[in-house]
Amino acid sequence: MPLTIEQAIARIPFLKDAKDIKTTELKGGITNLNYKIESGGKAYVVRITGESTGLLGIKRDVEYASNKAAGELGIAPEVYYFIEPEGYLVTRFIQGKRILPEEMATPYNIRRVVRKLRLYHTRAPEVKGEFNVFRRVEHLIKISKEHNSKFPFDFDWIMQMMRGVEEALAKDPIPAAPCHCDLLNLNFLDEETPGEIGEVKILDWEYAGMGDIFFDLGNFCHHHRFSDELVQVLLQEYFGEVTPKVFAHLKLMWPMSTIHEAMWGTTQTGISTLDEDFQGYADLWFARTREAMIDPRWPQWLKDVAKK
Repeated sequence: MPLTIEQAIARIPFLKDAKDIKTTELKGGITNLNYKIESGGKAYVVRITGESTGLLGIKRDVEYASNKAAGELGIAPEVYYFIEPEGYLVTRFIQGKRILPEEMATPYNIRRVVRKLRLYHTRAPEVKGEFNVFRRVEHLIKISKEHNSKFPFDFDWIMQMMRGVEEALAKDPIPAAPCHCDLLNLNFLDEETPGEIGEVKILDWEYAGMGDIFFDLGNFCHHHRFSDELVQVLLQEYFGEVTPKVFAHLKLMWPMSTIHEAMWGTTQTGISTLDEDFQGYADLWFARTREAMIDPRWPQWLKDVAKK
């Protein structure tokens, strides 16, 4: 059983004896419970991880190492404590505002986020955890089948298309780098900085690991439904140029990311006890996967990404 928030606070050295603690539950998450803790004029966030999250492939020690590194680089809220063995994080509370999807879909905000991602990809230390989307999808398929989850009628075709992408990428592989791997809109905050432009912070590092940087880029793009023109802006900012190869790599990893999202929902239908429409979530992302895979440019992208 997870700890209560009171039990968790009692395990945090700099909070356990405090007399002025104020606790507020933060809404918005599905898998975990998050609480704002105020004491001594400071504010923290304590994450109580959900049950059965290990079945989703989440490793809390890797999350801790990734969030810690990102905090030290100014990309994420700083980590103040790690409650073991439960794997609960204590981070700085960020006073900020959401960057709404329509606001994110501008060259200005895309460039701001891309600078943070490139900084993490190039400067963060390696972590002892892998995020290979192909292996992760296979893991989620296994767990889903064990829990009698429902698969779409054309799942074999989707898997055939996914294997084609993996084979094309294997012809000219790139080194794995530290990645976030879950760049949905709710995981961004614009921190309020008095007298200055806000600072973008990236939250929720539970899926972080060593992976393909194009998974992060494609994941960010598909969660915000960027047009090809905005994808070009992103790639120009990240690489300094837009070549057919990098464009193809992102456009192929985009549906790999949506497959992962769909399989996350499929797995949750079998293991979660929450009152959420996980089947509807899975169906939505499978539909978006199909849309991406029937793009007439798909065969050319497979050729472009394989070129050395």
